[in-house]
Amino acid sequence: MGILAVLWEKWTEFKRDFYKITVAALVSPLLYLIVFGFGIQTTSHGEPYLNFLIPGIVSMATMTGSFSAVAQNMSVQRLYEKALDQVMISPTPLWQFIVGQIIGGSLRGLYAGCMILLLTSPIRTGLIFNGWTFLIMFLNGMVFSTFALVLSFLAKSYTDAPRYNAYLIVPMSFLCNTFFSIDQMPGGFRQFINALPLSQASGMIRAISANGSLDGLFVTGEYPYGWAGLLILLAYLVVFSLLSFVFIYKKKNL
Repeated sequence: MGILAVLWEKWTEFKRDFYKITVAALVSPLLYLIVFGFGIQTTSHGEPYLNFLIPGIVSMATMTGSFSAVAQNMSVQRLYEKALDQVMISPTPLWQFIVGQIIGGSLRGLYAGCMILLLTSPIRTGLIFNGWTFLIMFLNGMVFSTFALVLSFLAKSYTDAPRYNAYLIVPMSFLCNTFFSIDQMPGGFRQFINALPLSQASGMIRAISANGSLDGLFVTGEYPYGWAGLLILLAYLVVFSLLSFVFIYKKKNL
C-alpha cells in the first residue's frame, strides 16, 4: 500500500503539472534534434547522424526526466516541508516509500523518452524501437531515480539539487555516448565514461534500434553494448538502492 500511495502522489503531481512536465521534457531534446540532427548534416558509423542521435536523446530524456522527478522534490520534502519526517513516523514501511519513489521517478523518465519517440516518429530513419527499448528506458530511469534519492539525502540545502544537476547530469548528457561516439576518447577516460549508466543505456538502445534485439551483441564490435549492459545497469540500481535504504534508515534511527 505504501508503494501505491507514493505512486498516487506522483500521479497527482503529474496531472497537476502535466503541461509544464511535458514542455520541460520536450524543449531541450527538440533543440538538440534541430541543432545537431538537422543543422549538422553528417554521418556516424556509416549511417545518417540522426540514426545515432535519436537513441542517445531518448536515453538522455529518461535520465533527466527520472532524476528531476525525484531529486528536487525529495530535497524540498526533506529539508523544508519535513514531509519525510512524517513518513518516518507513519505506519508506512520505509522500503515501500523508497521503492515507490524509484518506480515513480522511472515512470516519469519513461514518459519523457516516449515523448521523444513520438516526436521523432514521422522521421523516416528505419530505426527499430520495441519492448527491449522500453525495458532499458525504464531500467535506466530506475537507476537515475535511485541516484537522485542518494543525492537528495546528501543535500544540505534546497540549492544543492540544481548544483548536482549542473555538476553530474549535464556532463553525462554530453559525454556519455549521446551526441557523439566515445570511441575517439583518450584511453582510460574512455573506459570510465563507458562504464557510466547513461553510456550503457544509450549504447543498448542504439544497438536495438539497429538490430531489433540484444542477441549476439557483446562488449566489442560496431555496437559495443549487449547483455552485459543490462547487468551493469542492474548493478548500479542495486548499489544506489542500498545506499538509499542506508540513508533513510540511519536517519530514522537518529
